[in-house]
Amino acid sequence: MNKRGQLLGAAIVTAIMLFIVGSMVIDFFKDDITIIRNSDNLDCANSAVISDGTKLTCLGIGLIVPYFFLAIISLTGGVIVANFIK
Repeated sequence: MNKRGQLLGAAIVTAIMLFIVGSMVIDFFKDDITIIRNSDNLDCANSAVISDGTKLTCLGIGLIVPYFFLAIISLTGGVIVANFIK
C-alpha cells in the first residue's frame, strides 16, 4: 500500500473517532438545555407570557444541539477532504 492510501485510511479512522466522541458529548448538552428551558428558568413552554427576547433566547438554546451536530459532521468531513487535497 502506498503512503497516500495509508494517510487516507488514517484520516477516515480519525474522522470516525471524532464523530463518535462528538456524538457522545451531545448528551452532556441535552441535560443542561432541559434545565435551562424548564418553567423555573426561561419557561420556554409558556409562549403567551414570555417576552420576545426570551423567545429568541429559547430559540437559540434549542439550536445548540443541531448546530453542534453539524459542526461535528463538518469537522469529520474536513479531516477526510484535507487528506484528498494533500
